[in-house]
Amino acid sequence: MMQLSAVIRREGGQYVAWCPEVDVASQGPSVEVAVANLREAVELYLEDEDAIRPEGSPLITTLEVRDGQVAGSVGA
Repeated sequence: MMQLSAVIRREGGQYVAWCPEVDVASQGPSVEVAVANLREAVELYLEDEDAIRPEGSPLITTLEVRDGQVAGSVGA
């Protein structure tokens, strides 16, 4: 067994799940379906003998950044 990470974002009416270690993505109408589809896609990717297999466990964190939006109104 291998432990990989999944990044899930809502895009429109779908959830997109991405595994950054192997750069594989999938989608689904719910988080659960998107993750199940991603698991299947990653397993298919790893069946290729030339597939790059990441080593070690992922370290996942979040960070906060300013989004560049200026508060208040601009110009008049």
